[in-house]
Amino acid sequence: MIGLFKVKEKQKEEAKSNNARGASGKKQSAGELRLHKDITELNLPKSCSISFPNGNNDLMNFEVTIKPDDGYYLGGRFVFTFQVSPVYPHEAPKVKCKTKVYHPNIDLEGNVCLNILREDWKPVLNINTVIYGLFHLFTEPNHEDPLNHDAAAVLRDNPKQFEINVKRAMSGGYVGQTSFPRCI
Repeated sequence: MIGLFKVKEKQKEEAKSNNARGASGKKQSAGELRLHKDITELNLPKSCSISFPNGNNDLMNFEVTIKPDDGYYLGGRFVFTFQVSPVYPHEAPKVKCKTKVYHPNIDLEGNVCLNILREDWKPVLNINTVIYGLFHLFTEPNHEDPLNHDAAAVLRDNPKQFEINVKRAMSGGYVGQTSFPRCI
């Protein structure tokens, strides 16, 4: 068991040193190869898009934009950053929401509560699965496993008020003492 941890640590160190050397002629890690395969096989909903702000040479860091076409968040535009480890798919990508949003499963710092990004991650899952999971958070927010407990309580106890709060937040207003940028 200890040998496995040493191998993973060595892979991480090699990946860091490879990243420091730059992209000129370097051999791709297994994680990069798998990610390249995942990205070429993406089958996204029409309301989702992917971009590479650091250029196409940096596949390990990218953004996904989700524009829900149903539910409370209809008409919104939400941007997520993905940071993918060189040991991917043995480690889930790190995902953050750049758009400040009133949502039970996304806190005000952009942390995302999605089971497949935590305890339910398995190497057979891929980027497409994660994006669909994020998309699903906007069509079916889950008050039972919240990061934003206030939003979850309102969704659970008063869905009509939750809808009003979401619209107010997406329009660039305040919910309680918290201001939100316009995202529609």
